[in-house]
Amino acid sequence: MHLSEPGNERGTRARVARLILEHGPVTAGALGERLGLTPAAVRRHLDALLADGMIEPRMARPRGQRGRGRPAKLFAITDAGRSAFEHAYDDLAGSALRFLAERMGQEAVTDFARSQVSSLLRRLEPAMRTVPADQRVQVLAQALSAEGYAASASKAKSGGDQLCQHHCPVAHAAAEFPQLCEAETEAFAQLLGVPVQRLATIAHGDGVCTTHVSPQTLGESAHRDKSKETGR
Repeated sequence: MHLSEPGNERGTRARVARLILEHGPVTAGALGERLGLTPAAVRRHLDALLADGMIEPRMARPRGQRGRGRPAKLFAITDAGRSAFEHAYDDLAGSALRFLAERMGQEAVTDFARSQVSSLLRRLEPAMRTVPADQRVQVLAQALSAEGYAASASKAKSGGDQLCQHHCPVAHAAAEFPQLCEAETEAFAQLLGVPVQRLATIAHGDGVCTTHVSPQTLGESAHRDKSKETGR
């Protein structure tokens, strides 16, 4: 972003980039509505972000149309754009984990990864016990967003829910140390009380970290089976 610009211009442009990171791919119209900007102002910021390589255009045909109509133009964050948000923290995390692995081995990295998500477990487990089962994924997404992961939750077409994290502050470190993703996935299953499966990760080059959450009926069935075993 250009340092010669007024501070309010840079700040608005950063907000545009952040919204594209969290909600993209997204249209210029949707960005304008969320930020209260005129079409001309949105276009100015988008043009600058495109020129800087922070975002890229994509085309998507409107729903309900079969080969007719003009495709909608969407804007998505690029790897360079994502790196602008996460680079410094990611480098530090990677250096610390390499040091730990060299001095104490890979098991120490695994222990560290689990300790990092333990604070999330401590904060959320009491609340999850009071939240209806069908709202737990949404509550988890909100908690992850507060941690900087720009998470969202939606119903999966195959059943269950889909948890998406559009931002990962330690993506490069996680690519080198998969224990970070593994510990996080274990924590999700524990918090939600159902099996979960990682389908994609930013660390492995995907645009979004995607986790499929099994239907709550599976968790209830497993709980009943466990109760029968302990009652024997």
